[in-house]
Amino acid sequence: MREHMYNLRRLEVLCELKHRGTLAAVAAAMSYSPSAVSQQLTLLESEVGASLLERDGRRVRLTPQAEILVAHTKTVLQQLDRARTEIAASLHERTGTLRVAAFQTAMLTLVPAVLTWLRAAHPGIRIEATQAEPDTALPALLARDLDLVVDETFPGHPHLTGEAELSHHVLREDLMRLAVRDTAVRSLPELARHPWVMEPLGTPARQWAESLCHAAGFEPDVAFESADMLVHARLATQGHAVAFLPDLLWADNAPDVPLLQPERVHRRTIWVTLRAASADHPLVRTVLSGLRHAAEQAEEAISRHLGNNNQ
Repeated sequence: MREHMYNLRRLEVLCELKHRGTLAAVAAAMSYSPSAVSQQLTLLESEVGASLLERDGRRVRLTPQAEILVAHTKTVLQQLDRARTEIAASLHERTGTLRVAAFQTAMLTLVPAVLTWLRAAHPGIRIEATQAEPDTALPALLARDLDLVVDETFPGHPHLTGEAELSHHVLREDLMRLAVRDTAVRSLPELARHPWVMEPLGTPARQWAESLCHAAGFEPDVAFESADMLVHARLATQGHAVAFLPDLLWADNAPDVPLLQPERVHRRTIWVTLRAASADHPLVRTVLSGLRHAAEQAEEAISRHLGNNNQ
């Protein structure tokens, strides 16, 4: 029996297909043409001696043999992550690039603070940051397009993606306060007949907010939908809608809309998520320290800005 050495790049193509689902998405992610991706997978099938793909309508799905190969490839890639970590730890200088994604309010407040901190303490570290919600950022982290993600979860909606491969670190508990122009309102049930602004359907934030309204005995009148918290704040400030607004939004400025004192369940958890095999990489640990520093600064600023606002 002739043994074949599997090509690591082709194995990575197969893993990308597992994460991204289509040849076109893999081609875009890896800067290949779709035909080149198909060719790489055909060559890998030849090396393996088994079919790796099956047609599923207009898409393709992995065969059981391909799933076995993907599982072992993930182990190899994790070992390479550990090797990079050990090499970086053996060097004295902290230099290099870290690719970061963060959801909107973290991108507005925490990321700039980290950049300022790094510029003073570790000027050799470059951050490439993009704004992305967890449902796209976490798969990109698993696919190695990113090195670190600042993400959020809501009660009843825990992390579900790649738990065995990812490491989650709590950054802060962020209260979600009700913003309502009508100062006579004192509790959530009183808002049954008010128009609301919420995040789009299907998002954890929307599901969480609607579940709270249902528990209070009413179906919210969602007149406005937006993924932009600044839009939520503007509509609430001008009295057009009621909104749940996160405390992190007030790290830089005091709110100009009354905020109801939240109940214990009115919160989200902000996390830093990274691949477990890279958790000890010096750049990752440094940026994680920077994010914790930024979160502490934000906490102090939020306390100042909300001091006289709560009803």
